[in-house]
Amino acid sequence: MPRCFGDGDPLYEAYHDDEWARPVHGEQQLFERLVLEGFQSGLSWITILRKRPAFREVFADFDPVAVAGYDEHDVERLLQDARIVRNRLKIEATLANARALVALHEQGRTLDEVLWSHAPAPGRPRPRTWAEVPASTPESKALARELKSLGFRFVGPTTAYAAMQACGVVDDHLATCPSAVG
Repeated sequence: MPRCFGDGDPLYEAYHDDEWARPVHGEQQLFERLVLEGFQSGLSWITILRKRPAFREVFADFDPVAVAGYDEHDVERLLQDARIVRNRLKIEATLANARALVALHEQGRTLDEVLWSHAPAPGRPRPRTWAEVPASTPESKALARELKSLGFRFVGPTTAYAAMQACGVVDDHLATCPSAVG
């Protein structure tokens, strides 16, 4: 049976098989997924996957404390780096999101608890076609609202839902996909 996406490209296949919809915990890993989903907005995911090593390099392996310390000189440096998506709003949002994550930690909270607190109730039927996979859900809308209230940017309901998929908060592997569980 074919995968629900990614067939034909080894990088995409590995992402599908080993990462997408698998539970992710850990602040740096969650921060990375949230940032990359924001950068993906308007682009294909394979573009982001191909650029991920460079994103990891330029954003200090997504260490939120390090990225929170970036300034306008870093923004300008990143805008010149052709290895990443050079979008000022997305770069500035990444810095703002790192600062919001540091502030969240200072409040004694974690991105892990925020993200996973918006998991849908279990028992949702597995989609049979991509037409059945929503772009956003009530849970992703609530997550986006909470993230924005915490100072995160570039995290609308669709980006929030994509992050939920990327982090395994939801599993939208199609029912016919070899990776589908349950």
